[in-house]
Amino acid sequence: QVQLVESGGGLVQAGGSLRLSCPASGRFFSINDMGWYRQAPGEQRELVATITNGGNTNFGDSVKGRFTISRDNAKNTVYLQMNSLKPEDTAVYYCYAQARITRYSFSSAYWGQGTQVTVSS
Repeated sequence: QVQLVESGGGLVQAGGSLRLSCPASGRFFSINDMGWYRQAPGEQRELVATITNGGNTNFGDSVKGRFTISRDNAKNTVYLQMNSLKPEDTAVYYCYAQARITRYSFSSAYWGQGTQVTVSS
């Protein structure tokens, strides 16, 4: 129904930058919120950033001032620009979207498979 495929992860030195992308594809009526969560080994999945289809954003405390989130509604794509990366940012980053499959359906959450981000010290 909704497929999310993350790209842009990799290995970077502390202080560096990466940009993640995640297009949504498939059959759906609309996409509402999109965003990013992350999960480090042995840790719970945590909020990185979300953005509404109107452009309102929300960030996890640990990334405020360093990460920015944006989206292209025409392309159903969400981006995460990560600057001043720290070793503690190392995690698998998951793309997230709230979507309605039809005009009459409720909104449901969809997740990508994740992309690894590793920050070396």
